[in-house]
Amino acid sequence: MPIPPLTNRELHDLPSYQPGRPIEEVARELGLPASDIIKVASNENPLGPSPAALEAMQRVLANLNLYPDGNAFYLKQKLAAKLNLPPANLILGNGSNEIIEFVGHAYMAPGVEVVVSQYCFAVYPLVTKLFGAKLVSVPAKNLSHDLPAMLKAITPQTRVVFVANPNNPTGTVVPKVELLRFIEQVPTNVLLVMDEAYVEFLDDAADCVSLVRSGAKPNLLLMRTFSKIFGLAGLRIGYGLAHPELIAAFEKVRQPFNINAIAQAGALAALDDSAHVQRTRENNARGLKFFTEALTQLKLEFIPSAANFILVRVGEGQKVFEAMQRVGVIVRPMGGYQLGEWIRITVGTPEQNERCLAALKSALSG
Repeated sequence: MPIPPLTNRELHDLPSYQPGRPIEEVARELGLPASDIIKVASNENPLGPSPAALEAMQRVLANLNLYPDGNAFYLKQKLAAKLNLPPANLILGNGSNEIIEFVGHAYMAPGVEVVVSQYCFAVYPLVTKLFGAKLVSVPAKNLSHDLPAMLKAITPQTRVVFVANPNNPTGTVVPKVELLRFIEQVPTNVLLVMDEAYVEFLDDAADCVSLVRSGAKPNLLLMRTFSKIFGLAGLRIGYGLAHPELIAAFEKVRQPFNINAIAQAGALAALDDSAHVQRTRENNARGLKFFTEALTQLKLEFIPSAANFILVRVGEGQKVFEAMQRVGVIVRPMGGYQLGEWIRITVGTPEQNERCLAALKSALSG
């Protein structure tokens, strides 16, 4: 018996997001112990969560019969203090993905255009399609954002522009001067969404927060996350920074209790653990240096990365991915991003990096 006809016709042709494969699934498939498999596919923090976050989360377990603080008061207060802006400039999401959905609810509809770069995060096109808006994909320049071309792509129908900096999946970063010029030139009636999921890995990031703090750019939304540098991807918690009126509009479409109590406790503690963040940055810098030198020696094309992963051209990306997976190393094939010759490797611990490199060499020689 068929299901009732879908009212939202966009679902007929909407593809499902394909995440990186979990360790447990690959272990079952290969008949290997999960402990023998490493996952360097989804840009997760190889050092794990902050020990302080783990302790804080443990303490709330006894009260899970109670609903969480629906407004995440203490987490908002701490974030606001850290960023030196009022809590009214902040909204929390079940990962940054939920913030993107808020944008869809508020700004996307049939007849509306959404501008993205060619190699953008996969969720931008998915949400655009879900809300019936038209996606305008601007060709990349050297696999990076072509900001002048993105400006030219803005029309009277444009309501949203997405820019990830550093960008996923390419790892590219826009020079600070060019980025700030672009922000200044985007029309005020267009929402500019700056995805800063990897901003903490930059040594000299553009200060976009000051534009929110001053109220100078009410059409600017910044998105950040606890998934990457803080190592809390499993909690699904992100946040947006914007003008209070924009935040108030998003609050109308936010689900009640969207940030659970464990996530709030972990994020609160993680914000105080600057030592863990520094260790992560140092490990990442060493890992990028390792891969840069190794890939250069192998004469493999790669994109210099400003994030915690590196994009490598290997020929048949899917074939190399499968060969590496057979020896217990999970990387990310890039066919879904129209980069079929490439794989994406997350920076791991030194031991994981060595093992990943050995698996890559084996796959290429097989």
